[in-house]
Amino acid sequence: MSAEIGTVICTIDGPTPSEFSFVVTKRSRDIPVRRGQFVELQTEEGKAIACVENVMKTNRYFTRPDSVGEYERGGKALTSIFPADRWEYIIAKARIVGLQTENGLEQVGFPPSPGQKVYETSPEVLTRFLGFDQDGGIEIGKLRYHEVPVKLDLTKLFRKHLAILAMSGAGKSHTATVLIEELLSRPSDSGRLGVVVVDVHGEYVSIGESSGNGDDFSDKVSVVKGNDVRIGVPNLSAYRFREFLPDMSGSQTRELAQVIRKLRTDFQSSGRPYDLDDIIKCVQEDGDSNRNLRQALLDRLYDIRTLGIFGENDYPHWEALVRPGRAVILDLSDVLNLRKKQVIVTYVARKLFDARKANEISPFVLFLEEAHQFAPSNETAISSSILKTIAREGRKFYASLVLISQRPVRLSTTILSQANTNVILRVTNPYDLDHIKRSSERITKETADMISALPVGEALIVGEAVNHPIFVRVRRRRSREANYGESLEEVAKKFEGLIEKSRRDAEAFM
Repeated sequence: MSAEIGTVICTIDGPTPSEFSFVVTKRSRDIPVRRGQFVELQTEEGKAIACVENVMKTNRYFTRPDSVGEYERGGKALTSIFPADRWEYIIAKARIVGLQTENGLEQVGFPPSPGQKVYETSPEVLTRFLGFDQDGGIEIGKLRYHEVPVKLDLTKLFRKHLAILAMSGAGKSHTATVLIEELLSRPSDSGRLGVVVVDVHGEYVSIGESSGNGDDFSDKVSVVKGNDVRIGVPNLSAYRFREFLPDMSGSQTRELAQVIRKLRTDFQSSGRPYDLDDIIKCVQEDGDSNRNLRQALLDRLYDIRTLGIFGENDYPHWEALVRPGRAVILDLSDVLNLRKKQVIVTYVARKLFDARKANEISPFVLFLEEAHQFAPSNETAISSSILKTIAREGRKFYASLVLISQRPVRLSTTILSQANTNVILRVTNPYDLDHIKRSSERITKETADMISALPVGEALIVGEAVNHPIFVRVRRRRSREANYGESLEEVAKKFEGLIEKSRRDAEAFM
């Protein structure tokens, strides 16, 4: 039997089928109840599970400020005159989540009665009630205020996409790393996915580095530097070129299609693949077409050539890298040009999605860091189109998307709305909070207020993966920590040390 924690009371607003208040009767030195904690009680319909939304203290001796002020002015505390400490009560307001039945979760249609006892919820009840998968689930951390491991069902968490939203420094990348570690640690008989990480700032590279202090994932992780990526021109149709050049007209696309057909015929006999320079040369020499048309097409081809990512063959071979239980990290920290990043992400995402549709690669999860750079709300980015396609159709082909962003309000609502599960860490910007609140009907005003006060490393999970919104303490990562944990003072001292060393070396050379 769970420990008794309180008794349902009458208020102006209840009890109702959706909420009730209870006075806390549990007496201990510990805090007996907290906002966000789950409780249970037996009603006429069965066992009801509720979540505490607010906690208030009251004391009849301190309800009159004029009386309190007058007594305190005499130099004696009110508690020394009256037994005020015996009249302090804790009142909690709870929202009923549902009834726990043999058929699962059911709605409550009748209010609990005043005087009914409220109990702490047992770990077994919470695990069953919230829909955790204790056998083969993705363990993200512990349920706040309950020592219950949060193990989420793989299909519910990823198949209909996931969004990790938080302000800078709140723990987005840490949470994503925990999920990646869980995916890489799964045994083959539990079902393994391929993992692809678009790493904008080089924060995930350390997952693949050997570490003596934790789990070693170095044999399961491949890192590809952004400036090493090459897009094989022979693999591109005129339509695919147009995806990188959205301002290319229909006539220019048709002209390019003719040039590509000609090159494929000419180079087929030689056995040598052609590149972007060959296409440009062929356009220049094609005297049969309109000169202005050719010049406009050349301008666009010269433009994308400056990106330096087009070659005769693909590098790396993405289909070979994306395998069950393995991760490939696309490190874009060495790429400064935003358009170049978007072109790379467009090509990789399109190639993987097409390969998945043809069942040529394993089911995969694409982690997209700084997602608002690649799928902005104004949808002007080159990469928006393929990401919208994956967001809408990916679940049919088991291609999942994880959006990671510190500015939800700048993220495409079309793509964000397709993420059926949200992991929300601390957010304080009112525009972002309002955007998040409108994105999910399960987030109440009280829950939104709690989001802005979350400590680093705690998250709200809401959506398909859980039967009710929950607050979670995200576990520590097991792979090697990134170097971003150094203090500002340490980095500044190291830099000055490098300057001093360079000065001494220069003096010694002279």
